[in-house]
Amino acid sequence: LLCCVTSCMTNRELAYMQNDRYNTTTPTSAANSPKPYKLQANDVLSVKVQSEQPELSNLFNIVDPASTMAFGGPSALYLAGYTIDEAGFLTLPTIGKLKVVGLTSTQTQDLIQQNLNKYLVGTTVIVKLLSFKVSVLGGVRNPGYYYVYNEQANLLEGLSLAGDLTQAGDRKRVKLIRQTTGGSEVIILDLTDPNLVQSPYYYLMPNDVLYIDPLKTQLKRENLVVVTALLGVISTGVLLLNYFR
Repeated sequence: LLCCVTSCMTNRELAYMQNDRYNTTTPTSAANSPKPYKLQANDVLSVKVQSEQPELSNLFNIVDPASTMAFGGPSALYLAGYTIDEAGFLTLPTIGKLKVVGLTSTQTQDLIQQNLNKYLVGTTVIVKLLSFKVSVLGGVRNPGYYYVYNEQANLLEGLSLAGDLTQAGDRKRVKLIRQTTGGSEVIILDLTDPNLVQSPYYYLMPNDVLYIDPLKTQLKRENLVVVTALLGVISTGVLLLNYFR
């Protein structure tokens, strides 16, 4: 009876990317190439200059990202990075302001290298995006926000950072909230869909938010607990009334 009331979960509700064509001998191909992320205002970058003459390259390295990360973690690294201002400019020592909004990290790296070559010869510029974080909320084991130390991460990797979905999380209703230059986008993704990896939203972007809706069966189960408790209180009240009559 309890199972009927609460609609017991089945494998079809829990399994990801369900496809009967998947097998153990022949891989199933799915075409989907991630689009390179283009920098936006308020993104934070790590810019490091390397050369055979550290005393010269250190003029451009105000902060050492490696030592900052060792002592302060992601928050300290964030504070020590270079923030792109609202106008889309990155301000660097000696070089000055460079327009980088709309460029990829690689393009920004090349741009800084070109400008740095005017001052130093034989240097190498390394640019990394520091502000790639995703928030995962709802029906997961460890909700929170997580930093991604890679400029490419997909939906399943993002969910794995939060310990995967609980059984109460609805695999067919994962809301992805994405910030764009024009505002916010909201799309619902189905983890059971075999074509999930072909979705244009399969790859995450910095500041994405994932919210996993609760399963209806879980809501029914919680409601049943409340109803059972109320019935228990009512039954106790009726017994007491009959006893004291």
